[in-house]
Amino acid sequence: MEVEEFRAEVRNWLADNLVGEWAALKGLGGPGREHEAFAERLAWNRHLAAAGLTCLGWPVEHGGRGLTVAHRVAFYEEYARADAPDKVNHLGEELVGPTLIEFGTPAQQRRFLPAIRDVTELWCQGYSEPGAGSDLAAVSTSAVLGGDSGASEATGNRHWSINGQKVWTSLAHWAQWCFVLARSEKGSKRHAGLSYLLVPLDQPGVEIRPIVQLTGDSEFNEVFFTDARTDA
Repeated sequence: MEVEEFRAEVRNWLADNLVGEWAALKGLGGPGREHEAFAERLAWNRHLAAAGLTCLGWPVEHGGRGLTVAHRVAFYEEYARADAPDKVNHLGEELVGPTLIEFGTPAQQRRFLPAIRDVTELWCQGYSEPGAGSDLAAVSTSAVLGGDSGASEATGNRHWSINGQKVWTSLAHWAQWCFVLARSEKGSKRHAGLSYLLVPLDQPGVEIRPIVQLTGDSEFNEVFFTDARTDA
C-alpha cells in the first residue's frame, strides 16, 4: 500500500470512529496527563488494535502490518491532526515488542506478542534506579538464577530471583509486566553481566509506589523487588 493511500485510510477511519463517546477523549492523555480517562483510552487503544492500527511496523508474521517508517509517520501525523487521545500501550508496542521480535525465543514471541498487539497486557520499563539514574551500566538490582529441587537446565524449571529497586517507572501501577534490567553476574562491572528479564508484577515480591508529581498525576512509580521471581 502506498503511503498516501494508507494516510487516507487512517484519516477516514479516524473521522468515522472518533465520534460519539470516543469524541470525548480527544486531546486527553500524554506526558504529565496519563491519569486522564485511562480506562477509556485503554478501550480506545483496543479499538485501534481491532482495526489493525497498532504495531504497524511489526512483521506480518508477528501480527503487525509490516509497514515502513514513512507509513508510521503518516499515521501519527493524521492521529495528531484528528486530536486523537494518547495511546496507553507505547512501552509494549514500541519497546518490548520489537525487542522480542528481534531477540526473543519463539516461545516468548507466542506468549507475549499477541497480548501486546491486542492491548490485553500492559508493560512498564524497569531501567532507572535511585543510585544510577539513567546510567544503565550502573544498575545494582540483582538477579540470581535458581530452581526447584531437582531442576536442571534441561527441564526449563528454573527461575530468576530479583532484588532491588527501580524508580521513575512509567505506568507501572497499570501494568501487568515489567522488562527489568538486572545484574545477573555477581561482581560484574558496568556493561558486563546484565540481563533483560520479563517480570510479572502481580506477585508478593513486588511493591509499586506511585510518585505524585506537581501536576497531581502519578505516571511515575518506585518499584521494589524482594525475592520477586520470573521463569528463566
